[in-house]
Amino acid sequence: MDNACDNTIHWETLDDSDLVKLAQTGDRGAFGELVRRHRAKMYGYARTITHEAYLAEDIVQDALVRAFLHLGKLVDAGRFLPWVQRIVRNQARTKLTTSSAVKERTFTELDAQQAGEESGIAQWNSLDSILHRLGRSRENVSELEHAPEERLLKKETLAVLTEIIGCLKPRERLIFESHFFDQLSPAEIAKLFQLSSANVYQIISRSRRKVVQEKIRVMVDTYVKTRKDLGKMKKVIVEKVEHGTLMRTWTTAADALHAMLQSTEKRCSFAMVMGLTGLAFRITIIPGSVHIAGPTAYHFADILGKGLKNMGVRAKVVDGTSDSFGPNTNLLDSSLLQSDAMEKRNISHALPQALELIHHSLGRGIPVLAWDIFFPEFGLIYGYDDEARLLYADQHGRKETLRYENLGRSILEELFVLAIDEVVEVDEREQLRNALQLILDHYDGKETRDPATAVSGIAAYDVWCDAFRNGSVEPNGNAYNVAVIKDGRTYAAQFLEEAAASWPSTAPDVRPLLNEAARVYTGIADMFGKLQDMYPFPQGGEPNRADNARQTIELLQAIKQQEQSAVDILRNIARAL
Repeated sequence: MDNACDNTIHWETLDDSDLVKLAQTGDRGAFGELVRRHRAKMYGYARTITHEAYLAEDIVQDALVRAFLHLGKLVDAGRFLPWVQRIVRNQARTKLTTSSAVKERTFTELDAQQAGEESGIAQWNSLDSILHRLGRSRENVSELEHAPEERLLKKETLAVLTEIIGCLKPRERLIFESHFFDQLSPAEIAKLFQLSSANVYQIISRSRRKVVQEKIRVMVDTYVKTRKDLGKMKKVIVEKVEHGTLMRTWTTAADALHAMLQSTEKRCSFAMVMGLTGLAFRITIIPGSVHIAGPTAYHFADILGKGLKNMGVRAKVVDGTSDSFGPNTNLLDSSLLQSDAMEKRNISHALPQALELIHHSLGRGIPVLAWDIFFPEFGLIYGYDDEARLLYADQHGRKETLRYENLGRSILEELFVLAIDEVVEVDEREQLRNALQLILDHYDGKETRDPATAVSGIAAYDVWCDAFRNGSVEPNGNAYNVAVIKDGRTYAAQFLEEAAASWPSTAPDVRPLLNEAARVYTGIADMFGKLQDMYPFPQGGEPNRADNARQTIELLQAIKQQEQSAVDILRNIARAL
């Protein structure tokens, strides 16, 4: 790794209790390291209580202020996380109670209360005046409490609020202030500005989206500034990862996971990654068109997390994906894949947490898996440059840099980042047993699917045949499904052969069954090879031509029978284990 700068104190070498003791002496760097380590957990804890991302973020911010001000009261320095989680819980309860049971007073009411005070100085329909007056009143309270740190944090918060609302155009800003500060209804605002209620609703909705986006942008800026204040600005590139190899397989998730594992002690063959994650055995078809999204229509965090666990690895994820699928990228104008197109899309709400996870993992020398970096596939993020605010990414042979704020702004506007958290021991028998359970759940259609309309496992073959009967197959998407599944079954056979060859003599002898299943999957891969000849990717062939459809349906039905035989063998192996 190439480090542009280094720290005098290596915070990573200190445990929480040491950092708490340093922070209690006024060391802001130590407190900053505590925040870096536990902020994601605090946010996740707040999110489980509130079920709302931005409310959770506000709660964490308030909790951090309180934790900083009252850190001296923490007696057991080793219990920082439980202590700060209690603060988060109390803040969450207070926020939820206030929002559900107490009507907040409008700024107009505050004006009436203080009519005799500073008359004429503040205009309550002006955001700048509101923030100015709030700043003065809060500063006076802080002075009385002799809390300069709180005063500074309140001032910084007000400055951030001003910056966020400043993204609005003048009329948008006036209407936004009228609604959210003066608490006027859309009907009242419509009369005030001589607009229709429909126009007011549109402006308020548009303004809210802009403010949310600006808030995320400011949060990212603040995150980078905090790294700078803590002396953590670096350029890190994980050099030992072999890049530019992501064309080896059609299953890009497995390729990225395999590359990540090379930076740990859990190195294994690519076929074992495909098998133990269950990715070699997947088949998911979107009814009707056989959409290109089929092979990735699953819950990433659940399936990839379980797959890594089968290999003795625990993962951490930041998930900003949706439960729908977007357009086929191959059929879109290429200009929509460029960075200037990204600038017009929403910044992901999960971006600050994703950047934090990326920095943490790369700091340990382990790249991270990411979805939809430049297009809807998986890839690797293997480096970052804080000064330039760039990520180094490798996605299916496309090796480029990406601006921090553009992560999650590709075609689908989805963000998913997975990092290796820790390595644990798992024996070979447990590995195979858990992998088989994951595979059989998929074949039986028991796993969660994204979107819910997708059909997985053995039942997917009937849906696929229906699409050919109806003449509704989209050529490019169909060809992609054929290529991915054929590639998967090839590695399924290799995985089963490797498992048989390395099976310990002390465990139940399942070698004959493993080898038998491998032979069946080799035959299935060959049959898919015939379909691949008919429907090459990306051209796609002519799937809706009547004679092609008849031939394809016959092949798919034959493959289904073979796959069912293979599943029966896998069940027998699972029973033996």
